[in-house]
Amino acid sequence: MTRLHFASALLPSGWANDVQVVIAAGAIAEVTPGVAPAGGDERHAIALPGLASLHSHAFQRGMAGLAELRGDSTDTFWTWRETMYRFALAMTPDDVAAVATLLYVEMLEQGFTRVGEFHYLHHDRDGALYADIAEMAGRIAQAAEASGIALTLLPSFYAHGSFGGAAPHAGQRRFICSVDRFAALMSASRKAISALPGANIGIAPHSLRAVTPDELAAIIPLADGGPVHIHAAEQVKEVEDCLAWSGRRPVQWLLAHAPVDQRWCLIHATHTTDEEVAAFAGTGAVAGLCPITEASLGDGIFPAREFLDAGGAFGIGTDSNVLVGVADELRQLEYGQRLKHRTRNVLSSGAGLSTGRTLFDHALAGGAQALAQPTVGLAAGARADIVTLDTTHPSLAGRAGDAVIDGWIFAAGSGAIDCVWAGGHKVVEGGRHNLRQVARDRFNATVRRLVA
Repeated sequence: MTRLHFASALLPSGWANDVQVVIAAGAIAEVTPGVAPAGGDERHAIALPGLASLHSHAFQRGMAGLAELRGDSTDTFWTWRETMYRFALAMTPDDVAAVATLLYVEMLEQGFTRVGEFHYLHHDRDGALYADIAEMAGRIAQAAEASGIALTLLPSFYAHGSFGGAAPHAGQRRFICSVDRFAALMSASRKAISALPGANIGIAPHSLRAVTPDELAAIIPLADGGPVHIHAAEQVKEVEDCLAWSGRRPVQWLLAHAPVDQRWCLIHATHTTDEEVAAFAGTGAVAGLCPITEASLGDGIFPAREFLDAGGAFGIGTDSNVLVGVADELRQLEYGQRLKHRTRNVLSSGAGLSTGRTLFDHALAGGAQALAQPTVGLAAGARADIVTLDTTHPSLAGRAGDAVIDGWIFAAGSGAIDCVWAGGHKVVEGGRHNLRQVARDRFNATVRRLVA
């Protein structure tokens, strides 16, 4: 049993002072505010609950920064995708494990304590099955176990190259499954994560480009009540192609033809109409926003103010993992809205209320919902995922309560996180993960070979 004492902690009921937290078997057993530290308590200044990155493609961390050369034509998501395919086709299972391990170490150092791994790199480099169909899923589980991050594995169903069941692109051969093959993959993936503490599983039909209506209906039961994640309306071309195929926009089609409810997470949903925003919010599904990747790929800006006004729920993801950080994603989300609306504090929940706190609260609740975490935050019964901040950081000095969150998100840059507990284990201390150097060395050796 571990006992921690925090001078100030953000509890589900709000900020509290002199909070003792007791951890047992990886979970929070007791939370007691208003008590003096006892002998044996490990003492810290400020504690927050860890957040979830609800959308990650771990292997893409290895290619971060490699698609920043301008081509002969206009560079878009679609040209970036060709670079991604080339990189994905070169990776071995060992490479995926090395890249994912460093990524998950970095996530923990930056305040993410759970990851939703939207996993579609399933097969061998020639598209053939591994002897264990879940070989790659097993490597993701290994990386999560080594780093300590909690894993929600979201195996992706990918069968086609575009709307209407078009034949897949050659660069997609490692992703492709039939419905029967995907059912076998799901069964093997459940086994791959079965011994991993805190892990769970859902499904991820990749997009309406990659799955036909019949296939979507056939695979949804494979979630077995777990999360369902899907990319939707990320790009204008995707919307145009969906209209040409079905007469409906992607989000519009999903809301009309799929059982979208609180188990679902629509990733990006960038290009949505006012009517779609209201209907989407009304389903209770989560918008999975990845502001840094959406900016990196030139996707556009999600109508976040309108979605929140309609009662929508959102969480944040790191997606392509070109830059990893809780504060970075939340800052980019708010700054995109400021640029769009040309006003400040756009996503604050009301006059006199902290923008950072609003962003943090939504990301905490939305991420937990999207990854099927029934108890979250610094509360008894929740997984013991705790982040402490370094109050000696210049951007946190002299601040208390919500001003600390604002200082962290909007001013601190890096270096504001001190310690992180994941599943009750202290994996980050003094801002450094205990596996950082080993993971970095292995990652560097892997990527040097891949880009040679």
